[in-house]
Amino acid sequence: MALDHVRDYFHADSMIFDPTDLQTTTPVFFFTRWITHFCAPVFMFLAGTSAFLVGQRKSRRELSWFLLTRGLWLIILELTVVNFAWFFNIHFTAIFLIVIWALGLGMMIMAALIHLPFRLLMVLGLLIVAGHNLLDNVHVPGDGIGAILWAGLHERRVFEINGYSLRTGYPILPWLGIMITGYCFGSLYRKQVSPARRKRTLQLTGIGVCCLFILIRAINVYGDPSPWAQQASGTLTVLSFLNLTKYPPSLLYTLMTLGPAILLLSVTEDIRGKFSNALSAIGRVPMFFYILHIYLIHLGAMLAISLMGHPWTDMILDSWPWTQQQLKGYGFSLGSTYLIWLGLILLLYPLCAWYDKYKSSHKDKWWLSYL
Repeated sequence: MALDHVRDYFHADSMIFDPTDLQTTTPVFFFTRWITHFCAPVFMFLAGTSAFLVGQRKSRRELSWFLLTRGLWLIILELTVVNFAWFFNIHFTAIFLIVIWALGLGMMIMAALIHLPFRLLMVLGLLIVAGHNLLDNVHVPGDGIGAILWAGLHERRVFEINGYSLRTGYPILPWLGIMITGYCFGSLYRKQVSPARRKRTLQLTGIGVCCLFILIRAINVYGDPSPWAQQASGTLTVLSFLNLTKYPPSLLYTLMTLGPAILLLSVTEDIRGKFSNALSAIGRVPMFFYILHIYLIHLGAMLAISLMGHPWTDMILDSWPWTQQQLKGYGFSLGSTYLIWLGLILLLYPLCAWYDKYKSSHKDKWWLSYL
């Protein structure tokens, strides 16, 4: 995630062309973007799992209230703190409904859905994930409330309203399906499920999901709005096969990312050591990391552009950096971008470790569960 966002604000080529455009990209540039595809679906999936685990120590009513209030809080953060972090524009001329919005709205909907029978909920989640691409050709024209609601549900669109821009980057329906399946996945982590049984189930599930992805993608009929095609070289053909739709996340995009993630869970549960402890410290404070890393990236980009002779105000944006004409020609090589990303992680780690320690030693403070 942090690598993708560092690339957005520092990589020179990112200001010129899309890393998934097979006509202009390189394999290294493509996979720099592709590897970050795992973040959002895994984040949403494990948010559902986390909700299930919280429900193991709360009543259904308490869990429902927690999901409702935390979801509302996340939406407020998205519209204010997070949107400002992306653009540093006090006028808020662009409102982007992206990952934190989808996470928050998903939690609010889950506050009601958790009262359904478990098996029914699992079937609902799988149906949404598997079947929502049937809606790909459904569109509501215009800029009315119906079009906005449909876009918020299943279509990535931009609405220009009285000089303001509203962008539905993360339509909620497919992300909700991922969160529901993640919630049901949490049942594997109940105390009565032995580690050996869980590991075996994770392995079989992960392998099955990966095989299903390869099969459906090879058939090339359903599962993603963009079919793959034979390219001028074998490498580009592989890139075409892996070049899937994230906005909204297609069935194949979901299978491609969650399959390996589930396999990774099967082999990392028992890993112990300094490196895993460091990752866990960051993982236990995801919202703290998320908000802080955007501000640090944007502030760093503002400093970098000043050192390159541009006015720092060029980093006050009304949309994503790669759409801004004043940023054409700004930026660094991909290697330098990786070094900046690594420096960001090293800078953030002690802050996350401090906050993780603070949270663990102040469990009596209820508000910490919202950050």
